Amino acid sequence: MTSTTQTPIFQSATNPIRSTRDVAHYSRSQFFRFDMEPGQIIDYHHQRNLLVGEDFIVSLLKGLEHEVGESAGWLCYQIGFEWGKQDAVLFADWFKEFYKLTLATSNLAFAMETWWWPYTVQGWGTWSPNLSGKDSGFFYVDLFDSAVAKSLGYMGKPVCHLYSGLLAGFFSAAFEQNLCSTEIQCYAMGNDFCRFLVGSEQRIQAAEFWITSGAKANEIAERFKAGEIAPEPELFVKAGAV
Repeated sequence: MTSTTQTPIFQSATNPIRSTRDVAHYSRSQFFRFDMEPGQIIDYHHQRNLLVGEDFIVSLLKGLEHEVGESAGWLCYQIGFEWGKQDAVLFADWFKEFYKLTLATSNLAFAMETWWWPYTVQGWGTWSPNLSGKDSGFFYVDLFDSAVAKSLGYMGKPVCHLYSGLLAGFFSAAFEQNLCSTEIQCYAMGNDFCRFLVGSEQRIQAAEFWITSGAKANEIAERFKAGEIAPEPELFVKAGAV
């Protein structure tokens, strides 16, 4: 998505916020502005959107595979990573504009939910982050209705590399650390939902090795719990973070 204007399109929420209804713009009519004359769809955060179907997603991914072969997943991850880093900066701006808060001054769970809900409106799916391992340097994110996995159907392997990169890029900026992410279970593998692990490169490499050896998501969690990977510094938002 690219910014199309510097002029605010929508009125900002008042401060203090009396109710979450003041800033929850989930409905299509509230979140999107359909400007028919130039053929543009601008969302609540002044970003331009495109409406695409499953055929577009499948064709895009298959086209990448045709061009770069097995590197397509890595390329999607890198695209997602850069997207996540840039979106962290955009989020910091509108989070402060609407809520008068920063990542460092807000409740982290609230900030994370606030960051993700526009993705839900745009069709990227709903999520459920699990921060219970944050004090050991990692956490999980469950994703429901992945646009990629739902479009591709059963593939027998993780396919949501774009989401992995998006999560890694955003939280690398949020926690000011070099974080990575990998998908440890996927709807395209026959699971009910997708699950991602976000943490250090060492932890992600270990998880990916176990996955290639046939380990399931719950088995990876048990191995972490058993201390097969030593705990790492707690993830926390620093005052200078975006």
